[in-house]
Amino acid sequence: MDAQREELQRIISTLANKDDEIQNFIETLNHTLQNVQVNTAKVLLDLEQEFGALQSTLDEMKDSMANKIKQDQAYKSQELRNQLTICSNALEGSEELLDYANRTLSTKDSEAFTKAAKQIKDRVTMAPAFRLSLKPKISDNMTHLMVDFSQEKQMLKSLKFLPVPQAPEVDPADCLVADNCVTITWSMPEDDKKIDHYILEYRKTNHEGPPRVKEERNWDIIDYIKTTEYTLSGLKFESKYMNFRVRACNKAVAGDYSEPITLETKGFNFNFDGTTSHQNLKVDDFSVEWDSSGGKGQENKVKGKENKGRSGTPSPKRTSVSCRPGSGRSNRDRFSGESYTVLGDGVIENGQHYWEVKSQKDCKSYSIGVSYRNLGKFDQLGKTITSWCVHINNWLQASFAAKHNNKAKAMDGQVPDRIGVYCDYDGGQISFYNADTKQLLHTFKTKFTQPIIPAFMVWCGGLSLYTGLQVPSALKSFQKGNGELSNSANSLITLAQ
Repeated sequence: MDAQREELQRIISTLANKDDEIQNFIETLNHTLQNVQVNTAKVLLDLEQEFGALQSTLDEMKDSMANKIKQDQAYKSQELRNQLTICSNALEGSEELLDYANRTLSTKDSEAFTKAAKQIKDRVTMAPAFRLSLKPKISDNMTHLMVDFSQEKQMLKSLKFLPVPQAPEVDPADCLVADNCVTITWSMPEDDKKIDHYILEYRKTNHEGPPRVKEERNWDIIDYIKTTEYTLSGLKFESKYMNFRVRACNKAVAGDYSEPITLETKGFNFNFDGTTSHQNLKVDDFSVEWDSSGGKGQENKVKGKENKGRSGTPSPKRTSVSCRPGSGRSNRDRFSGESYTVLGDGVIENGQHYWEVKSQKDCKSYSIGVSYRNLGKFDQLGKTITSWCVHINNWLQASFAAKHNNKAKAMDGQVPDRIGVYCDYDGGQISFYNADTKQLLHTFKTKFTQPIIPAFMVWCGGLSLYTGLQVPSALKSFQKGNGELSNSANSLITLAQ
């Protein structure tokens, strides 16, 4: 009987999910039906305006074409109403079966329960809800009935509705996601010389698969694209996926959208964790500044963040497949003494990640690196066996060095305005790059035995943080071409205890 209860529970879950799907589809149908009315009114108004400018000889053609529009409206409306009726009946039956299943679940009579469970299983197999096609039979688009009366009067009787461009075809395999850029490529099913331009629409989402009707974000639009390819650059990948769709336009009308595609856009997202920062640091999500007043102005803000961190749920935007939010220091003392340090709120346990840091021009001293979570509140980056960093000193005697376990390796060359940090956790590698030229500055080779956290030190100045970035292609090529970094003059092999 326990096995049957488990099976019945799975059936109930399946029915509930199916009800949600049908309900969402009904909303789609209602939305489509409403758009049919709205779009019908638009094309009728356009038709009225065009015919109003012509001679009385156009009246017969006007009536004929208006009738065609209304017939198409009636046909589409009837088809959608029929589909709505079918879906509503299926939903009613599914809800009834779901209610019966829930009541059966509380039955104490074993024989009656077994009989009812078998009946429910048989009814589920034949339920109309599982045989429905959750796709509208009819489009709400009425643009195929648009008209253009720019031809000469002797040609009026040969007037036809404007040809509507076909929907472009977008193959995800032809699209490219790299370097925080997305290149979308499409083609037309047939050559159409009348196409003037294309419209590309996109939006960020955390849902895999086809776009949903009720999505949190609106579509962003790129108009007047003259080619069949477009690259969106400089994106911050703060969501797991992006939806894309394209439509073709001639001089008068836009065609149907292509079938939307969904591309994966993973990036490493994290913020500065103000709950870990030294009192002399003023911390926002993506910036940290030295505060000689001792950070009194943000004390309440930090306390509020600490309390929230203990009871709240981390934001989904800070979670990736290879890191988990929260530095794990919110229940410990913040950095103190001469350790002017703040950690990131993302924990790295596997995978490859990349982020960038830019310093203020007048910053006197700062460090950029990673550490284990057990970094002591008085510990300074690079002076322990569990932290790795590059350190820049612009005060008194200028220096630029890679530091680990209280050992420093001086580096030649000018300090970049912006430094990129590449972490290959599984490969035991931390590398620092000139973020603009992608020139390697230094590499640490080690074997990580614990999760690591981005870590930063700043004194008399400030840092800006840039996350949601992919590992740049140039870095991937460099790593592949220099697979054995232990022989590089810019690398330092270490063993983390």
